[in-house]
Amino acid sequence: MTRVEPVAGEPAAVTTVGDERALLVADVHAGIEAGLRYERGVELDDRADERRSRLCGLIDETDADRLVVLGDLAHRVGAPEGEERDELAALVAALTDRASVTLVEGNHDAGVAEAFADDIDVIGTGGGTLGGSDGVGVVHGHTWPEPSVRAADVVCMGHEHPQVRLEDPVGGSRTERAWLRGPVWPGVFVDGSDATGDGDTTDPAETRSADDASEDLPEIVVFPAFNERSGGTWVNAEGASFLAPFLPDGLAAGDAYLLDGTRLGDFRRI
Repeated sequence: MTRVEPVAGEPAAVTTVGDERALLVADVHAGIEAGLRYERGVELDDRADERRSRLCGLIDETDADRLVVLGDLAHRVGAPEGEERDELAALVAALTDRASVTLVEGNHDAGVAEAFADDIDVIGTGGGTLGGSDGVGVVHGHTWPEPSVRAADVVCMGHEHPQVRLEDPVGGSRTERAWLRGPVWPGVFVDGSDATGDGDTTDPAETRSADDASEDLPEIVVFPAFNERSGGTWVNAEGASFLAPFLPDGLAAGDAYLLDGTRLGDFRRI
């Protein structure tokens, strides 16, 4: 199985595909400050330069040949304009000066692929694979993935912005970004209701646990959001509402990890 290794302390991972070393991130949400000001009247300090510096630094640190953004490079839904387009233009220029860039289209990327078609490679909303049929599956996660993605040994996705809410013994709490990863439950991942055609729509969480997860099943890796201001899903909150159509059921045996590598165990039991 192709290895996808998180970068310690960062919402990013690296993998080798063919003769390329790839750095993967999800949910950059460039232009989020302009978007929040436009959408909600919220004023925040602009962190465009910091985001650009962090991404460029990660490319240099990991010696990556290619940066793969697993969707939502941009924040505002719609064609980028104004301050958001200015940030994207500066970001794309800085990134492509260091490595090739691939964008897996997310639900916030309408118009981004067209606007920067001469500078970046684009994989459509259904996702695809890096390195051919035996490579790494990549998808944003807001739609059902293409069959080629489902057939990959490991599938990387964004969209969910997973977070965990941690409490201390005296009642204090904090929220941290987290990774989710584990074997795919294929019956749900493929179809969402009745992939086998036999009428069995049993909740896989009731029939499968980490103890009986087969090593032969593909792995799914849900990336934390690169942008710490973009919110997310509290995966360990009772009644948490997930965003991807195949989660949480498609990850019945999934573990959660903090950015520093701390393994929290089954995200349903944190």
